[in-house]
Amino acid sequence: MGERRNDRQSDTLKKVFGRLGRYRIFVVFTILLSVVTVALTLYIPKLTGKAVDFIVSAGHVDFAGVMKVLVQIGACILITSFAQWLMNICNNKMTYQIVRDIRNDAFKKIEILPLKYIDGHPYGEVVSRVIADVDQFADGLLMGFTQLFTGVATIAGTFCFMLSVNVKITFVVVLITPVSFLVAGFIAKRTYTMFKLQSETRGEQTGLIEEMIGSQKIVQAFGQTEKVMERFDEVNKRLQDCSLKAVFFSSITNPATRFVNSLVYTGVGVTGALGVINGSLSVGQLTSFLSYANQYTKPFNEISGVVTELQNAIACAKRIFDLIEEEPQIPEPERAVKLTDVKGNIRLSDVSFSYTPERKLIEHFNLDVKPGQRIAIVGPTGCGKTTLINLLMRFYDVTGGSIEVEGTDIREMTRHSLRAGYGMVLQETWLKAGTVRDNIVMGKPDATQDQIIAAAKASHAHSFIKRLPKGYDTWITEDGGNLSQGQKQLLCITRLMLVRPPMLILDEATSSIDTRTEIRIQKAFAQLMEGRTSFIVAHRLSTIREADVILVMKDGKIIEQGSHEELLEQGGFYQNLYQSQFAGA
Repeated sequence: MGERRNDRQSDTLKKVFGRLGRYRIFVVFTILLSVVTVALTLYIPKLTGKAVDFIVSAGHVDFAGVMKVLVQIGACILITSFAQWLMNICNNKMTYQIVRDIRNDAFKKIEILPLKYIDGHPYGEVVSRVIADVDQFADGLLMGFTQLFTGVATIAGTFCFMLSVNVKITFVVVLITPVSFLVAGFIAKRTYTMFKLQSETRGEQTGLIEEMIGSQKIVQAFGQTEKVMERFDEVNKRLQDCSLKAVFFSSITNPATRFVNSLVYTGVGVTGALGVINGSLSVGQLTSFLSYANQYTKPFNEISGVVTELQNAIACAKRIFDLIEEEPQIPEPERAVKLTDVKGNIRLSDVSFSYTPERKLIEHFNLDVKPGQRIAIVGPTGCGKTTLINLLMRFYDVTGGSIEVEGTDIREMTRHSLRAGYGMVLQETWLKAGTVRDNIVMGKPDATQDQIIAAAKASHAHSFIKRLPKGYDTWITEDGGNLSQGQKQLLCITRLMLVRPPMLILDEATSSIDTRTEIRIQKAFAQLMEGRTSFIVAHRLSTIREADVILVMKDGKIIEQGSHEELLEQGGFYQNLYQSQFAGA
């Protein structure tokens, strides 16, 4: 189990280093500047030791020598500060360009992921990966590379400087050093799993919060506030527990390494004092050595902290790379056909489809639609009506059989040209943050103001738009939060009226509109559907009486087919549905 986890961790590290390779110039500059910074920082204690040795006793001080050393120390400090400034610029630029690339890749992948992935994951959890996890990764990478290079260079540099001062005391320092590695290794093994769990639980919490904020009206309307609070408390408690464990183990790092630092410092102090007594070491050299011992152990403290931070960063990076490496939707063929001159010939041949293999939905479905036909689809909830629409639009691919438009399998044509041939109004409206005009011209960006107004009048949206504070320039929030459900649906219908595509899909298109307006829109739809192949999904059977063909679906199969009058005469399932709606009348 531990080996598999280490393999996953090493795989993630390889991917991180692969990203770093694109910006190797910044990595090289960071390493060079960290070497310059460390070399000059470590040279200062040696100069300090010289200055101490110039102070022999009271009245015997070489002021000229001390002044010369102080000037050298000042120059070293200035150059070090400038090198650190440049190093931070390189490191920041490298980190945030990598973060930009990762977010771009993640967002591009979301755009081409199959809908089954989006439908199968909470939106907030996906958002958490792209926002929170990338931020955590950036923090770890920034801290890691700033302190890791500097720390390693400091350890190597102090070791060399200590050897140049006194070999015996240097070995005292080196003998105690492995304790730091043991402490860092012990902590690193335990923190990765905990930080990974923390990241996953945080994504779950983000998903719950996003879901509850978006559905607050429903939560309150159905009295689910207490249950939602209980769910949140449970997730929050789990996040608290795994965060506490992760932080606890990571917080052991500092005191443990400080304890090792104290051991090293004590060993150097005692051994150096004995050296001064027997004359093998000057007081200035001992001063330098104590400073080097302190600087030698300090990076171990920082590196162990960096290791903890990197564990968190790697855990977050894994979740991001998992998203980026998700299997995309089936790519289009190299010579994919562009659908042009659409007349509305559609054929479904022996189509089968299921969202999950164990639960069959549509099986051996056949349908032949001629140009200009109005096809109504009715049936009980869950019979496959909306699924059929998803297959026609190729939001999902059939698992068996084929769907052809104008004699070409839709899998052999570009998705864009296929979807451009359809006009679609769903029961669930979709609006973006922007002006009313922006939302109407989505399918036809170059539309003129006259065309927009004509479309709005056809959909009976013009009157309510004119009553808005700025008319067509009124700003609406994401998903039209400041409009009623009926008004949002009218805007979606206006989009369709503006584009007037050759094929139409109306899935409960007037479900949120008052009866009077619905009658008017039905007349507008009747004009729009003239000569256009149309698919109409409706629960209210009064809206589909004029359809050329009514498909009655049940359990993914067509059980009845015909016109409204023909189906009533058959006295089957459709008649039962119709009578159940109009029994009172």
